[in-house]
Amino acid sequence: MTPTVLIRVVGFSDVERHSLNTLFRLSGREGPQYSLWTPESAGPAQAALIDVDSYEAGLELVSPSFNHNLKMICVGSEAPQLAWRTVPRPVEWAALVGLLDELFVVAQSDDDLGSDETEVHTQMPPGVKLALLAGLPKDVRLYLRARLALAGITVVDEVQTLEHMDDSVKARDYDVVLAYVNTTGSDPWVLVKHLQDLEKPVRSAIAVSADSSWKASNLAERMGCIGLLEIPFNPMQVIGLLQRV
Repeated sequence: MTPTVLIRVVGFSDVERHSLNTLFRLSGREGPQYSLWTPESAGPAQAALIDVDSYEAGLELVSPSFNHNLKMICVGSEAPQLAWRTVPRPVEWAALVGLLDELFVVAQSDDDLGSDETEVHTQMPPGVKLALLAGLPKDVRLYLRARLALAGITVVDEVQTLEHMDDSVKARDYDVVLAYVNTTGSDPWVLVKHLQDLEKPVRSAIAVSADSSWKASNLAERMGCIGLLEIPFNPMQVIGLLQRV
């Protein structure tokens, strides 16, 4: 299934927006489907295209509601220091969408034609953080995806089994793995324990559990986690832990 990537667009003339919207509609054939973010969108924006020469950009960049953790591609003459990339005018729109591809396209290699599975290699630009959600229920995954995006972590993989988690952490260098502690299972901590036993430890691990007891929190820390997220979530706890990634 082609993933949809929501892009916040600020400023630009009507003609420029028409060009951009046309390219967004044509995307998705060999990579992500880019779509314009609006306040009514189902999730948060995952990147921003900002016309720094526009009046709207000046208001947006100083707004308390603007998420400065977003990767910003700025068009114009005086981009802020936080900009990930700067594009001069006149804009080459296909090249601009190519910059989005640098953030969100997973390069696939099928050199081994004799294999039943395609080996996936990912080369991420510097500064792009990766997260893995392991074994989590759907509603929990959706919430954490939104929180990760707000924390500037827009590349998120999902797995449900120990075997798939093992394959993923061997294939990619994750900045954080959020592993479910399934209190109804025979071995609730199996995913977290496996992260502890890896030859190459992940950079940060977070346990996610409906068990919010002191014993569970202490066990998570003893297993090398930076903390335990309690279900139902406490937004301030989530924000605090993700700031440590």
